[in-house]
Amino acid sequence: MRVVLAEDLFLLRDGLVRMLEAFDFEVVAAVASGPELSQALAELEPDVAVVDVRLPPSFTDEGLQCALRARAARPGLPVLVLSQHVEQLYARELLADGSGGVGYLLKDRVFDAEQFVEAVRRVASGGTAMDPQVIAQLLSRRAGDRPMAGLTPREVEVMELVAQGRSNAAIAARLVITERAVAKHTSNIFGKLALPPSDDDNRRVLAVLAYLDRG
Repeated sequence: MRVVLAEDLFLLRDGLVRMLEAFDFEVVAAVASGPELSQALAELEPDVAVVDVRLPPSFTDEGLQCALRARAARPGLPVLVLSQHVEQLYARELLADGSGGVGYLLKDRVFDAEQFVEAVRRVASGGTAMDPQVIAQLLSRRAGDRPMAGLTPREVEVMELVAQGRSNAAIAARLVITERAVAKHTSNIFGKLALPPSDDDNRRVLAVLAYLDRG
């Protein structure tokens, strides 16, 4: 799996490269600035981009803006964002185009290599990997949105875990319910969000995008 990595701090960038390569990823570019990221995404067409939000030269939203431009040129380009903070506007922009393959992790809440690598793989395969704190802050601004307001408290719990990328089995274990109950809840969620019939994985991604991008 080919990865483009963008991180301006050398030690963190080097550590991420070593970690990814240890898990058999091919890091085709590891860059430190927005212009380098734009060039790498355009020329190398990676399977997934792992991007810090704040990169030189602006140190504002340079990294994410580069990723958004790349997704506009190549719809559906999987992007996993790493950030120190929950940037609500940036997360909304990333989700706004309705494509799958997106993630948003907080650097200080990635606790082990397996967790991070699994998130990269999930995003690269078209899924989602959202930190619970990111989800909580995005949802806090959408509590009264419709049809989101039609979800039951249990369905909200299920949606938050789906957004984290958890399987039905993992959700069932976390909520101490059966997988059949999880399947019923997700089916109800799909109906309330008026998602068209599709394969289950795609509908889960669409549900997450719909849930997080209302406002």
